[in-house]
Amino acid sequence: MYSSPSLFRLTFFILVAGSILSGCTINRDIMFRTGDDFDFAPLEEMESPGYRIAPNDLLQFRLFSNKGQRLNQMTAGGVGTGNGNNNQQMNNMLNQQNGMTYLVKPDGLVELPELGDIRLEGLTIEEAENLLEEAYASFYKDPFVILRVQNNRVYIFPGETGKASVVTLQNMNTTLLEVLALSGGVGNRANASKVKLIRKTDTGNEVYTMDLSTIDGLEAANTVVQAYDIIYVEPMPQLVREASESLTPIASLISTLTFFYAFIVSPN
Repeated sequence: MYSSPSLFRLTFFILVAGSILSGCTINRDIMFRTGDDFDFAPLEEMESPGYRIAPNDLLQFRLFSNKGQRLNQMTAGGVGTGNGNNNQQMNNMLNQQNGMTYLVKPDGLVELPELGDIRLEGLTIEEAENLLEEAYASFYKDPFVILRVQNNRVYIFPGETGKASVVTLQNMNTTLLEVLALSGGVGNRANASKVKLIRKTDTGNEVYTMDLSTIDGLEAANTVVQAYDIIYVEPMPQLVREASESLTPIASLISTLTFFYAFIVSPN
């Protein structure tokens, strides 16, 4: 049987060990860890087949007849006898006319005026525009369709806690360097030599690694991103600060337990 002091020492050891194991938070903010033998996808073999429309996309839709003749007239300032003021009004109308926005439903269908439900899921923007022009040919002469996905975005983790951001893609040729700049660049704690790009494909997630710490990484930085890419800059470990923060409550617990231990075992 344990004596009272021995039992107390055992309890004390268990409490301290449990506190250390459960309270340690060193580098827990590092995400998407990969082991030394992780098989990264070859960056030089990265494919950019173009974005394909997916459920929950918001499509900006504009339709013109006569192969976009009216669009050309407004862009050029009008045709015919209209005066300068009328031409300016037409240009203003063009700038304000952003078209209507339609949701790609979970089943891949989009409900459009006059057509009703039509399946656009899985098509590139160009393929969808051609399909809609053919569909609207029954209603208009030489229809001209302009589509744009409004909610394409990428997720940026710049290597600093609390600085993650979501960047909306304004065009389809946005580079990794551009989205990093839009998000404010890499963080103070970031390790620019360990940048990961995670991309969802038909076969699963592909993970690419890049070293942007030197000028040699400029080619990799000019990689064109795709919608829903994850760009993760691995943070540098901060062992001293985080160890200090983790051990502060443990030190307080040890001090408290030591006081009670000394009080219990002290002679009357």
